[in-house]
Amino acid sequence: MTITEFISNQLPERQKTLTAIHKIIIEEDKTVKAEVGTMMGKEMIIYTCSTFKYGLASTKNYMSLHALPIYGSPTLHSKYKELFPDANFQKGCINFKNEEEMPLKIVRQFINDCSKIDLLKIREDYLRSKKEKTKLK
Repeated sequence: MTITEFISNQLPERQKTLTAIHKIIIEEDKTVKAEVGTMMGKEMIIYTCSTFKYGLASTKNYMSLHALPIYGSPTLHSKYKELFPDANFQKGCINFKNEEEMPLKIVRQFINDCSKIDLLKIREDYLRSKKEKTKLK
């Protein structure tokens, strides 16, 4: 399924918001490729840069923007939790019902901030530190 087909299969009142957020992700984070796939048992648009970075989903009760950078960055998480006060924040995703809960101007700023986070470097640093701790034992 293409991204256009995925979005056109969503509720009509969500299609404009999903299209706009998808466009923002592609424009603001040049490191990712997008495709429709399955994550956590749900079909969604998955954005990867050799590893998962974002997911954009539409479920029965809300839409979700999954963002791995906020999962690993308490600073980003708290900053955008304040900037999206009407959205429902989880550890690594933001659930929202409409564009009013996720203003596109702030979504653009959010994705721009997330785009600067090198997930592969974070993983490499984590594995290196874990290996060093193991050597010390």
